[in-house]
Amino acid sequence: QVQLVESGGGLVQAGDSLRLSCAASGRTFSSYSLGWFRQAPGKEREFVATINRDGSHTYYTDSVKGRFTISRDNAKNTMYLQMNSLKPEDTAVYSCSARATAFGSSRINDYAFWGQGTQVTVSS
Repeated sequence: QVQLVESGGGLVQAGDSLRLSCAASGRTFSSYSLGWFRQAPGKEREFVATINRDGSHTYYTDSVKGRFTISRDNAKNTMYLQMNSLKPEDTAVYSCSARATAFGSSRINDYAFWGQGTQVTVSS
């Protein structure tokens, strides 16, 4: 079992940067692969990025490649999403997720544990 809490969201202008954090409870954080998802108003939740247990493999949705970077610090039980060159279409509630496997997934249903989410709003 792992509990996840996101932080770092806020209101920024287009072109700005934000870093989201996902803090996890428990002693087995390094046993989980992790993911970031987002849900914009009126839209379905969508995959953003995923990272494997030791941070050596990452994968991104095409719309954020080159702008977002997912990382993790297993010593601090924390995952991060560095978001640069933000666009208004990045506005959404961002949630972190965890699954007890070696590698992550882009599919929502593959994740058993979810945080409550943090709002990111990008103004034009």
